[in-house]
Amino acid sequence: MKQAKTIFISADHGLSVVYFLQTEVLPTLLAGGANVVLLTDDGLVEQIEARFAQPGLQVAGLRFDACKRYFDQHRHGMQHWMHFLRWMGGSNRINTNAMDGHLRQMDYEASPRGKRLMPLIRTLTAVLRRSRLARKTLVSAQQRFTGDIYGDLFEHHQPALVIASTPGWRWDRYLLREAARRDIPRAVGIVGWDNPSSYRLPGAPMNYANCWSQIQQRELVLGSDWQPSQVHIGGIPSYDGYFLGTWKMPKEDYWKLHGLDPDRKLLAYACSFVTFSPNFANVQALAQLVNQDALAQPAQLLIRLHPNHFMPGSLYEGEANRIRELIRDMPHVHLVEPVPLGGALGYYSGEDMPEKASMMAYADVFLTVYSTMVVETAIHDRPIISVCIDQPGGWNTPGKFSLSLREIGEWPTHQRFRAAGAGRVVDDRRSLKEALDAYLSDPNMDSDNRRRFIREECTFTDGSAGRRTGEYFLSLL
Repeated sequence: MKQAKTIFISADHGLSVVYFLQTEVLPTLLAGGANVVLLTDDGLVEQIEARFAQPGLQVAGLRFDACKRYFDQHRHGMQHWMHFLRWMGGSNRINTNAMDGHLRQMDYEASPRGKRLMPLIRTLTAVLRRSRLARKTLVSAQQRFTGDIYGDLFEHHQPALVIASTPGWRWDRYLLREAARRDIPRAVGIVGWDNPSSYRLPGAPMNYANCWSQIQQRELVLGSDWQPSQVHIGGIPSYDGYFLGTWKMPKEDYWKLHGLDPDRKLLAYACSFVTFSPNFANVQALAQLVNQDALAQPAQLLIRLHPNHFMPGSLYEGEANRIRELIRDMPHVHLVEPVPLGGALGYYSGEDMPEKASMMAYADVFLTVYSTMVVETAIHDRPIISVCIDQPGGWNTPGKFSLSLREIGEWPTHQRFRAAGAGRVVDDRRSLKEALDAYLSDPNMDSDNRRRFIREECTFTDGSAGRRTGEYFLSLL
């Protein structure tokens, strides 16, 4: 009998747990005769084992503590700056606006020693963006920082393929480097809409990628030097549940969950972009319009906090508390808080996919700041507004970089949303009210553009991406 081959999967983020475990990717791999060892946060091993237990699947820890210890104790400065150069140093053959924003943030928030190094870092970044040889040299040079974190796992399981949700942009770099050292094929399943345009050079030598669309394939090939033959277009498995309606709750149950008024239109705002700029001005303008019944039709508002709003002691946590205080006496404004998966994966999780899916499906208008949820909401064919009302002074905190929301429209994914005409963009209360009134009067406005936008960004709209992706990974065996 032919012995089953083993696949390692790194699920180091809540979104990757959805991508691999809550879609047809894992069932397809197991049905194809592979054994799977899923590596995730050590604190969640037992929880994930209990929830997803099935023949052929084992769950083990990713050893984040050991990764961090190696990063801190083995030429930390060198590893830190190599990581930053990978992030900023992708080819300038594609739009670099997102990376430029992060470069400005690093320059502003760097330590005194870091500020002294920034002229050199900027020079090296400029060289990397123009030289494929320099980029190849940087990726190869990282291999010296592999450590011996996973050697025993490789010896015990003898994997034939290692799959991660990034090409080594996070702690997964040490797992992928160990695989490269052993000449085991490495593949990535791109889980994030903006990943190929916002993060660039791999943290380990890579062999294969599964991406959403021709757009992402182009970004990987031109921006990060992948060969076209290495990049497969399999769609986005995490959205199959949206296309198939798997997660959507009955409308009556969703209204009851939040105490909503069936006689009022539903507006849903998902906080986004909090790393660079506050959401408070957006929330305040929306909440006041609803509370004052200033719109053409009576409305109610759901505000979904961002996972970063739950970082203890952070500016973001302070903003969340400020939002709670603002809406305390507003009966038609409600708060939605993401459900934590736990461990290091925190509030980026798939635990509330029914909540997310229902909020988007039933919203008369969905609002955010260009977040990935504009794609998810377009799947549900609901009107979308990107709200970019700047808080005067940004975060107004010494040492904290702020970026005007008006400046981010040229970032690659944001640019595509605008070019597709998939929704409206507003930057003050007056234009916000006008856009809301227009969509409340005619929810089918821009519907054709939303459908075209989804075909371009997601490729497969029939719920088949999980199966296609699993079959692709099996073919690599």
